[in-house]
Amino acid sequence: MKNSYKLFLGILIFLIETQPVEACTRVVYQGPNKTIITARSMDWKEDIPANLWVLPRGIERNGLVGKNSVKWKSKYGSVVTSSWDIASSDGMNEKGLVANMLWLAESQYPDFDIKSNKKGLAISLWLQYVLDNFATVEEAVRELEKELFIVVSSDIPGTDRFTTLHLSVSDTTGDNAIFEYIGGKLVIHHDKSYNVMTNSPVFEQQLAINKYWEGIPGTVMLPGTNRAADRYVRASYYINAIPQTDNTHIALASVFGVIRNCSVPLGIASETEPNISSTRWRTVADHKNLIYYFENVLNPNVVWVDLKKLDFSEKAQVKKLTLSDNENYSGETSKDFKTTNPFHFVGLVDN
Repeated sequence: MKNSYKLFLGILIFLIETQPVEACTRVVYQGPNKTIITARSMDWKEDIPANLWVLPRGIERNGLVGKNSVKWKSKYGSVVTSSWDIASSDGMNEKGLVANMLWLAESQYPDFDIKSNKKGLAISLWLQYVLDNFATVEEAVRELEKELFIVVSSDIPGTDRFTTLHLSVSDTTGDNAIFEYIGGKLVIHHDKSYNVMTNSPVFEQQLAINKYWEGIPGTVMLPGTNRAADRYVRASYYINAIPQTDNTHIALASVFGVIRNCSVPLGIASETEPNISSTRWRTVADHKNLIYYFENVLNPNVVWVDLKKLDFSEKAQVKKLTLSDNENYSGETSKDFKTTNPFHFVGLVDN
């Protein structure tokens, strides 16, 4: 038993200390009377400009990888957070489905030949595809497990950094799924209990690390570093320790507290430990009431959008709330969105 413990501890230390990734955390609160709240932090070494977008139904899209791009027409409208206005990195659709993209250095996508017959989807559109097409986690899992297309990644524009991401989805029932490409194959983790995710290691190993810490009372000791595995343990403990309530104000305050606890202070970075990066922004999605909250760490105000006040009809206009220059908004902001042209997703080919 003693040798087994030492072996596990050695593996644990190795996993924690050898992950060259950017840091993010995602957590889902599953309260009484359908009080479901998803929160995430976006951590990055440099500034990552983010804006909020209202995207209506009926938008024609394609996967941006050439003639064999998967094509679709958006079935549901959504509010999304863009990164650099070239990708949807977070968001919620009008049915209360939430999707979050987090960095995963271990990701390895299938080889894609632009001249082959295999359908492809640029990774910048992966999250948007899910929000456009599905109302529940079960629907998303049932369709994506068919692997009718593969996700195609590339370098972040203007850098030599290859994009490696995994995708989480949650819905109004509290169901959860996590999609990862490991060794070139799609791996799907689908269970209501999968309510916490960070970056590295791969999700299966995150579960194993958390299993070890479950034997140590969180009131006695919790790992306190900014590393992904430590953030996973803290998020997992606190999301289950906060009050179980259907009082939205209390539940939201508690969830904000959890995601802030797992964030990294602005200005914190390490050249020798690139998995430690400053939190740039956070989102909190209230599935039950269809309200999407956004918090930029450079701005003291939290803004939110009531999706029930938005027009998602096919004749509606794309709208944008510009936040990338630290614009000062506060409270419910549906009236502050401005009609604009849609942003262009980045892919292997242009629109």
